[in-house]
Amino acid sequence: MSANNSDRYKLIGQTIRKYRTEKGYTQEELADRASISISYLTKIEAPNIDKAFSLEVLFAISDALGVPVSQFVEGI
Repeated sequence: MSANNSDRYKLIGQTIRKYRTEKGYTQEELADRASISISYLTKIEAPNIDKAFSLEVLFAISDALGVPVSQFVEGI
């Protein structure tokens, strides 16, 4: 993964965490709602880990949070 994309994944992860906390969900709750493992979500949200993930996962998280996908990539 290029350094540029690494930064993008980190920014998306931080945005996911922001919306999750605004909704009052724990990582476990969001992972359950998105049908992904909590360890996977933890890696996506970790600010020091550039965990790549598919659009399928991003769509699932978007649906679980009720936030348009565009909000996760705005400004990137």
